[in-house]
Amino acid sequence: MTAEKQVRVWPRVVQRIAFALIWTAALATLMVLAFIVLYVLRLGLPHVDWRFLSRYPEAMGREGGILPAIVGTVVLTLAAVAVAAPLGIGAAVFLTEYTWESRVTRAVRFGAEALAGVPSIIYGLFGFIFFVTYLRMGWSILSGALTLAIMILPTIIRTAEEAILTVPRPYRDVSFGLGATRWQMVTSVVLPTALPGIVTGIILAIGRSVGETAAIIFTAGTALTMPTSLLSPARTMSVHFFVLAIEGISLEKAYATGAILILTTLLINVLANWLVVNAVRRHARRG
Repeated sequence: MTAEKQVRVWPRVVQRIAFALIWTAALATLMVLAFIVLYVLRLGLPHVDWRFLSRYPEAMGREGGILPAIVGTVVLTLAAVAVAAPLGIGAAVFLTEYTWESRVTRAVRFGAEALAGVPSIIYGLFGFIFFVTYLRMGWSILSGALTLAIMILPTIIRTAEEAILTVPRPYRDVSFGLGATRWQMVTSVVLPTALPGIVTGIILAIGRSVGETAAIIFTAGTALTMPTSLLSPARTMSVHFFVLAIEGISLEKAYATGAILILTTLLINVLANWLVVNAVRRHARRG
């Protein structure tokens, strides 16, 4: 009887210990995140006002605002997504709809996973050597955007592929039964159904682009001027925060820039989670 009681009791004890450890890890993660966010916001938000958001920087960023950095962040991110999104979605469609599991598909997936694991500083060095120096684009938005596009490409490929794979197989069968070609089936059935998941991946890629620093410094430069074309150098908010903090120019302006950067990143992640939840609810209603 004693052995039987031990067999019945021990699994419950182990389960409770496991739940306690899981909750402890989750709460510890949330506490660290909350501490970092609240710390930066507490030091940065008191220095954020409309003048800070709408003025040009002065005295190397010690005075004035961050308007050129905001414009540079938006333009650089949009240009990178404009390059990476069609390539990533196209690769995902090829992997899921136009080929069977083979050496080619395994090579593409391996390449995407390998690119996802490369440190950002390596991307920056590659972009500097290839785009800035070899192609003679110089420190510019175009060089930075192409480098960022390579960085976020694996994220878009993997998320788009997973979103396409969630489309039920009967949707494809019905399309073929109605006489649609494969391309018509992909464009009129698969992609519209998988659109929330694809958009979620793009938004996550935008979040990574907004917070990137190392690759931008080597390719887009650190100019404080307002960019006027794709060949103009630009400084993003993350680079501006890094320069102000690392060189000790102005910690107040650095924390203010960091606060805006954190709020932007949080907004992007909240939007991505909202799209995921809505996509799950739509599939549940259809099911």
